[in-house]
Amino acid sequence: MKIKSQIVVASLLFISIESLGQTSQIKIAQNAVGKLQVAIASGLDKNKQLNIIGEGIKATESALTDRKTKNWPETWAIRSYLSSYVALLDDNDSNADKYYQTAIETLDQAKKLDKYQSNGALVDAASYNIIIKKQEKGNKAYQGGEYLNAFTLLKEVSDFFPKDTTIAVNAALSAQNINDYTTALALFKRAKDNGITNPAVFQAMAGIYSSKFEQETAIKTLEEGIKVNPYNMFLNNNYINLLLDNEKYDRATQAIEKTLSVEKKNKLLYFLYGYLYQVNLNNSTAELAYKKALALDQNYFDALYQLGLVYLNLANDALKLEKKDISGFGAYINRAEYALLQAHEINPNDKQTTQLLIDIYTRKNKLDKVQDLRKKLLEF
Repeated sequence: MKIKSQIVVASLLFISIESLGQTSQIKIAQNAVGKLQVAIASGLDKNKQLNIIGEGIKATESALTDRKTKNWPETWAIRSYLSSYVALLDDNDSNADKYYQTAIETLDQAKKLDKYQSNGALVDAASYNIIIKKQEKGNKAYQGGEYLNAFTLLKEVSDFFPKDTTIAVNAALSAQNINDYTTALALFKRAKDNGITNPAVFQAMAGIYSSKFEQETAIKTLEEGIKVNPYNMFLNNNYINLLLDNEKYDRATQAIEKTLSVEKKNKLLYFLYGYLYQVNLNNSTAELAYKKALALDQNYFDALYQLGLVYLNLANDALKLEKKDISGFGAYINRAEYALLQAHEINPNDKQTTQLLIDIYTRKNKLDKVQDLRKKLLEF
């Protein structure tokens, strides 16, 4: 009986010492956390920080071999916290990725075991570090063209930092690249609602709305963009083109006039302004607008072509008068010929320009030129 009693006592003593040993490992890990925080605050180099972290991780490894301490949420929380720092600090990508995975796995376990959230600070810190690592990996994936992986990571990062507009935009761009336009739109909107003013965001949103046939929302989005980026050339051009595409000519004209009041070097705007007046049969104003566009670029094919049409229209109008204006007709035909010849020199393969010149030379009875142009037309 005495022998048996002594064995039991010895056994209990052994268990007590072993338990104490594992508890001391937790103390070492706790100390490592404290030392790491001091090292970070003191600006110690990362190699010294990694050495401190190594001590703590080694202690948690020992603690995880014990029946008691392996179920302590603190053991897992400390291991996740320290592993997440290795993932951020280690220059060895393979090692950093290993600890990144460890940080994620141990964080999940820490959350499961911590019913009373007594390790909230460690869990929050580890979560933060893991998210920062995901942002790093997401950006790298995007740059490498791995858009699905980039989207998965950056979407999670954006959900963690919903007010960070840069992250939201990067996640949205990733979504666009995998054709998830609904999520891309939601992420762009998140960035917009949090105060981003980048014109490209409004352009991207408007483009998605247009693809969904929500034209009014697309127009409104561009108007919002112009409000925070007044007279931005790209936004204004998109806005005007969208108005034209949807036959909102009055609003387009107003938008062009407003922009031209401060931006007088935009040949495209002068061209569009002239075109709007031309389709409304105001050839005189159209002529002035096309001339202003050509003053900025004398080789502007579209402006030359449309100016030629304006002169042809004016020539036809001269013949419609009660008393036909033959001299006016001749003058306008000559101007049309001159403008269209310039356009033809710039783009000799344009069929419409060639056909208009054939019509003019037919009227002028210059049949040799008509024949030459018809031969060219057959070669196209």
